[in-house]
Amino acid sequence: MSESTSYNGLLAIPPSLLLVIGLAWAGSQGSAQAGAVPLFALCMGLALLIQWVAFVPAFMARTERFYDLTGSLTYLGVTGIAAGLGPELDVRSGLLAVLVGVWAARLGTFLFRRIHADGNDRRFDAVKQSFGRFLLAWTLQGLWICFTAGAALAAITSTRSVPIQTLGWIGLIVWIAGFGIEVVSDRQKSQFRENPQNKGRFISTGLWAWSRHPNYFGEIVLWTGVALIAAPALQGWQYATLISPLFVTILLTMGSGIPLLEDRADEVWGGQPDYEAYKASTPILVPRPPRS
Repeated sequence: MSESTSYNGLLAIPPSLLLVIGLAWAGSQGSAQAGAVPLFALCMGLALLIQWVAFVPAFMARTERFYDLTGSLTYLGVTGIAAGLGPELDVRSGLLAVLVGVWAARLGTFLFRRIHADGNDRRFDAVKQSFGRFLLAWTLQGLWICFTAGAALAAITSTRSVPIQTLGWIGLIVWIAGFGIEVVSDRQKSQFRENPQNKGRFISTGLWAWSRHPNYFGEIVLWTGVALIAAPALQGWQYATLISPLFVTILLTMGSGIPLLEDRADEVWGGQPDYEAYKASTPILVPRPPRS
C-alpha cells in the first residue's frame, strides 16, 4: 500500500470531523448538560473516541473482526449514557433507547457471528494494510453512528418533554416493519449460504425475490421510524438530526453499501442468463412483488 494512498485516507478525516462537529452543535441546542458539556455533544465525541481507541489494536493486528461489533457496542454505550445522564426518561425517550438498543444488539451479534464464520470481511482486504485508509474506515463508522442515532439521542437528551402521541405510535409501527424486514432478510440469506447446495449461487428467494437488497430497505425504514418518534421532542437546530434516514439512504445507495455489493455480484455472476434475468426483474432496493 503506497504512502500516498494512506495520506489520502488521512486527508478525508477532517471533513468527516467537521460534519460531526456541526451535528453535535445542532443537536446540543436544547440538550441537557453533563457538567459543562451538552450531553448530546458528549455522546457524539464518545462515539468517535471509541472508534479511534479500537482502531489501535485493530491496525496492529491488521484485523477487522471487531469492527462491526465495536460499532454496535458504541450504539449501546452512547444510548445508555444519554438515557442515564439525561432528563428523567419519559415514554418517548425510553422507547427510543429500547429500539436503538434492540437493533444494535441484534445486528452486532449477527455481524460478529458472520465474520467469525467467514474469517474476514473482503471490504477490508486492502484497507486494513493502510494506516490512513483504515483509520478513515473507523472514523466513518463513528460518523455513521452519530448521524444515524442523532435524532434518537437528541430526543433522549432534550430538556423538552412532549407526550408521545399519534406520530410517535406511527413511528413505532414503521420501526417494527423495518426491523422485521431486516431480520427476516438477513436470516433468509444466512440459511441460503449455510446450504452446501447453494455454494457459488446467488439468493433470489423469499424477500430477495422482492428486492435485491431487502435488508438495506429494512434499515432505511426502521431509522425513518426512529425519526418519526423523535421529531416532536426536538426544537430549533435539533431538527437537523432528522437527517438520519436520509443519511442512511445516501450511504447505503451511493456509498459502501449497494454499489459495492452490486459490483461484486456482477464480477461473480455477470453475464449469466439467470442472474441477468433476476437483475432485470427485481428492484434494487424498494420491494415489489415478483412478476409471475
